[in-house]
Amino acid sequence: MIKKPELLAPAGDIERLKVALLYGADAVYCGGYDFGLRANASNFSLNELKEGTQFAHSLNKKVYVTVNIVLHNKEAKEVLNYLKQLDEIGVDAIIVSDPYIVDIALKYTRLVVHLSTQQSTMNYEACKFFSEQGVKRIVLARECSMQDIKSIRDHLPNLELETFIHGAMCAGISGRCVLSNYLTKRDANRGGCSQICRWNFKLLDDEDIPIETEKDFTLCSKDLSLLSCIPELINLGVASFKIEGRMRSIYYIATVVSIYRKVIDEYCNHKESYEYNKEYEKVLRRCANRDSVVQFFNGVNDETCSYYNGREEISNQDFIGVVLDYDEKNHIATIEQRNYFKKGDQVEIFSPFHETIKITVDKILDTDGNEIEIVRHPKQIVKINVNSKLYKYDFLRVAIVDNELKK
Repeated sequence: MIKKPELLAPAGDIERLKVALLYGADAVYCGGYDFGLRANASNFSLNELKEGTQFAHSLNKKVYVTVNIVLHNKEAKEVLNYLKQLDEIGVDAIIVSDPYIVDIALKYTRLVVHLSTQQSTMNYEACKFFSEQGVKRIVLARECSMQDIKSIRDHLPNLELETFIHGAMCAGISGRCVLSNYLTKRDANRGGCSQICRWNFKLLDDEDIPIETEKDFTLCSKDLSLLSCIPELINLGVASFKIEGRMRSIYYIATVVSIYRKVIDEYCNHKESYEYNKEYEKVLRRCANRDSVVQFFNGVNDETCSYYNGREEISNQDFIGVVLDYDEKNHIATIEQRNYFKKGDQVEIFSPFHETIKITVDKILDTDGNEIEIVRHPKQIVKINVNSKLYKYDFLRVAIVDNELKK
């Protein structure tokens, strides 16, 4: 058996933190209200960070807190107090981009420091420099190829490396984009990215005359997915595999984490007989609305890695509910609805606690005990019959029928 890498998942709030850990993540990363780069995520109060850290530690898992904002003078005066509060809570590490925070965290707290991908670290000399400052782990730039990672690992065999394996990419180098600030006064490097790369643009020639095109131009990158490359990454000795998406839904997090958990375990536990299961890709595609590719990992980054001339993002409606409670005596599951479903629908129930179950919804009751045919109201609470035992945070999704599996 070979050493398993850490599977690191995003957590935009306390519920997503719990879901990520329950579905197989070894650690989560999250942000407080200040000093992080996801201003649009729900984020955590100090009390919630404490609760989340205690929950993770009860499972023998970890919590890392992002403190990766580009500091201005005002924040530079305030950040040390925040770091001391994180130290007191007992978070397992902080993720930092500003060298000043690296310095004061190591001088004045017991915090472990990981270098954020915002530093765009792509070579072993830069990794060596930060390692000598006391940084324990380098979160590599998403633009690193397999050869880049191998070179860093060969030169620095004892340094922990973390790589992104799944999620959205950025048209800028590791998120260092100024387009958002320029066009909307929302600074991407201070948590306010307005995703300019996904806007549609008209193309002009050298004389500012519009160029007629079938579709408008966009800078939008396709998403990253290294699911098929997990064996190579493990063999490279990467310590932590990171999933992007602190603003993603609990369904997305549960689905992506559980699939990567399976692939990592299958390879590490049965390396000699391991075979890649492409069916997992179909499950991942059902919880996202953009195409995904391996991006820079294989050394090829061309027009196939971006949309350029438009895209179709179809809203995903597979996620139909989350289990709140289960009555074992009467075999009744209490469900909070997330998308329309009705009597007679075929449904899959997946979970970190049991194998995926397929059922046909034969009876639906509302909270007053009335039988209904359709569940159509957002977050409506209903009860359905399920003979197998279910657990809180089991998820219901539209069942994959046989003809879909053949596509």
